[in-house]
This record gives sequence, structure tokens and C-alpha cells, in this order.
Amino acid sequence: MDQFVLAGTKFTSRLFVGTGKFANHKLMGEAIDSSNSEMVTMALRRVDMDSRETNILEYIPKRCTLLPNTSGARNADEAIRIAKLARATGCGDWIKIEVISDQKYLLPDNYETIKATKVLAKEGFKVLPYMSPDLMAAKAMEEAGAAAVMPLGSPIGTNRGLKTRELIEILIDEINVPIIVDAGIGKPSQAAEAMEMGAEAVLVNTAISSASDPVKMAQAFDLAVKAGRSAYLAKAGGEVKLARASSPLTGFLNEDDK
Repeated sequence: MDQFVLAGTKFTSRLFVGTGKFANHKLMGEAIDSSNSEMVTMALRRVDMDSRETNILEYIPKRCTLLPNTSGARNADEAIRIAKLARATGCGDWIKIEVISDQKYLLPDNYETIKATKVLAKEGFKVLPYMSPDLMAAKAMEEAGAAAVMPLGSPIGTNRGLKTRELIEILIDEINVPIIVDAGIGKPSQAAEAMEMGAEAVLVNTAISSASDPVKMAQAFDLAVKAGRSAYLAKAGGEVKLARASSPLTGFLNEDDK
């Protein structure tokens, strides 16, 4: 599979995996391993440096780049504070900004996310903002220094797929940094659909952790993302209105009569 370059770092996998909602850390680690993912996001509040047994970092495969997120932040100031705590904890410079003040639909606050992106990018963080797909907001995040933009496919944790498909397609066409579809992807076929559209990567959590067999589902997502990317590179044939036969329909029987 072709390499994915994000903020100067090369990845062979285009599947990012979240760490929430698994029955236990051991199962989470096995699922991530099965996914072949090389970037894993986790809430900083789930990192427990005082206990090896409960510290989520102990179960994440060593090949993975950590992408701490600012889950729990309700405004830019809180997101910035969490990002700095993550760096101080030793989680590196990658940060996924999540600013959510709406507790019913859990939709990200694009305005506060742009503010946090601007501050953290200037401080050397590699910023991946999670956002509601909106072209003007995505352009502002790109101008603020975002390494990628992460539009939601549908509300987080719903497994409803690409309800915002047309808006994501606009971002893919107009934004210069990578588009990574985050939230709402519930099936491997939906991940493949996002990749066929031209997304550079997808992030999946609930669809894997809520499956009856998370390890097998993680493997299925790995295969789907690879298939979708290959299909995008192969460029599908155009659609036509009227039927076209795959083989010639005339002349064959006449030749047989000679």
C-alpha cells in the first residue's frame, strides 16, 4: 500500500483506531494489533502513569504513534490545557483537538476548535482538529496550521456511516491538508466508501469496540481501508444511463452458421 505522509511522518496504514469502549485493555490491544494501525488516539484522562496494570499505554502496540485527544474540553482554553498536559506527560506533540460543549448530539464546536488549533500549532504541536464538515471552518483550520482536518461522518458513536458525505467531498476537493474521516463510521464498507471518495485516512473506534468480535472486526477494517484506497488509486469507470453489454451481442450466431 502506498505510504501516507502526515506532518512529515510516514505511515503504511491509513486506519487510525480509537481506544474507548473496549471491554478491557487487553482486548483493546489485541484489536489494535489486528488492525495494523500505526496511529492510536486516546483520552489523556485514561492515562494512568502510577499503575502499570491500568495504564492504557501498556497495552498499545509499540509500533503505534500516540494521538492524545482533548476529550472533555468544552472550549479552546480547556483543549489547550489538556494538550499541554499530554505533552508534559510524555505523549509527544501529536494532538487531536476535540471541543464539545453540546452534550446532546456531541457535535464539535468549530469556532473554539479553530482558536485552539491556532495556539497549539504555533507552539509546535501537530494538530488534528475534529470538526463538523464545513468548508469555511476547514479553511480556517488549515490556515491556522492544522496538519489534517477530521470531519465527522455522522454523530460520534452512532455507527450510522457517511451521513455528511457530500460535505466531506467538498473538503476533499478544496482543502490542501489531508482529510481524515472521523466519527460515525460503523461498518468496513463505509470505511472503504470514504477511502474511495479520496479521504487520506479514517479513524474508527465504536464500530470495532462494540463488535461481538473486536479483533476480527479490526482486521476487517484494515482490509476495507486498503481496498478503498486501492479503488481510489485505480479510478473507477464512469457511470452511464443506458445498459452496455460486456460482450458483443451481434454477429456471433451468424458466424456460427457459416
